[in-house]
Amino acid sequence: MGASDNKAKLNRRAFLKTSTAAAGVAILASGNPSTGRVLAADGYDHRNERPDRMQYRKLGRTNLMCSALVFGCGAALRDGKAVRLLERAYDQGVNHFDVGRTYKGSEAAMAPFLKKHRGDIWVTSKGPARTNEPLGPDAPLTVDYAKGAMRYWTRQLDDSLKALDTDYVDAYYLMGVNHAEFIKSDETLAAFNKAKDAGKVGHFGISTHERAQECLEAAIDAGWYSLAMIALTPSGWYDYRDRSLRKGTATLKEIRPLLDQARESGIGLVGMKAARHIAINPYGGRYGDAEKQNTEATAAFDEHYEMKFLKAPLSPFQRTYAYVLENGLDVVNADMQNFKHFEENLVAARTSHEYFA
Repeated sequence: MGASDNKAKLNRRAFLKTSTAAAGVAILASGNPSTGRVLAADGYDHRNERPDRMQYRKLGRTNLMCSALVFGCGAALRDGKAVRLLERAYDQGVNHFDVGRTYKGSEAAMAPFLKKHRGDIWVTSKGPARTNEPLGPDAPLTVDYAKGAMRYWTRQLDDSLKALDTDYVDAYYLMGVNHAEFIKSDETLAAFNKAKDAGKVGHFGISTHERAQECLEAAIDAGWYSLAMIALTPSGWYDYRDRSLRKGTATLKEIRPLLDQARESGIGLVGMKAARHIAINPYGGRYGDAEKQNTEATAAFDEHYEMKFLKAPLSPFQRTYAYVLENGLDVVNADMQNFKHFEENLVAARTSHEYFA
């Protein structure tokens, strides 16, 4: 590629980024195209806030004052399970509900709840971007691959909207992405801009639990993402593919400067899989009863905690959520499939600030 080609590519990227920023301003000024909401006088988007029951944090350039606990609806609502938990979460001040295209029936199960509370909740979903030819995380990226993968992502978005019975979602993620150059590609941004211009989606995010650090760095460099959902624990990066901590990972405290950089660039940080490493059942459900816990497993993060925090009246899982909330993440996304698990996570999200100066 010659110098003139490189210059043209850079100019095109600058134009696309500028267009994205301008579109974001337009949406904030006019409100959600689906609900007609506008930002409050303080410049933030306030939804279902109940400060006596929940903490709220600004979520990147979305300007949403987001509940510290995000309801991860994918596995919970699969095949219509746990729908009863949605109203309970709403009553306790949860205002961000996240689902995904690959969870069978979850989006359709959420549709009635979304319709009932459309103006008072923030709903996100996600879909993979891929083609019939898998792209390894270190493989060269081609324009044709990027365009094809984003065509697939666009179809996923359209299918999500149909299942949710809505014409708009507040954000849509690239699901399970692991390729840094793809995250930064002009074709990726162009497809998102097209969906945004059509009024289908407000914000763009990445969701990753494989090579998450490289992907987050790419999202920062790209400059157009509003959200990053990342698998992060007190001990560092969690690799869902291996069901374990990433080999050689830095600790959360060591990763904190990167998280601060992402936040300063406008990216809201949504934690996921924060406690999966200490769960008995690594594939979901959640953890089992207290008397069945493997003490060695549930103590895996204790080395990162000060004694005062270890003595706090929290379960190992509550302690994990409270710690990540106060050491770098804005909010945490939790898979909650029964009332016991929800109430446990609710306490951690509500009180995390009490344990840290």
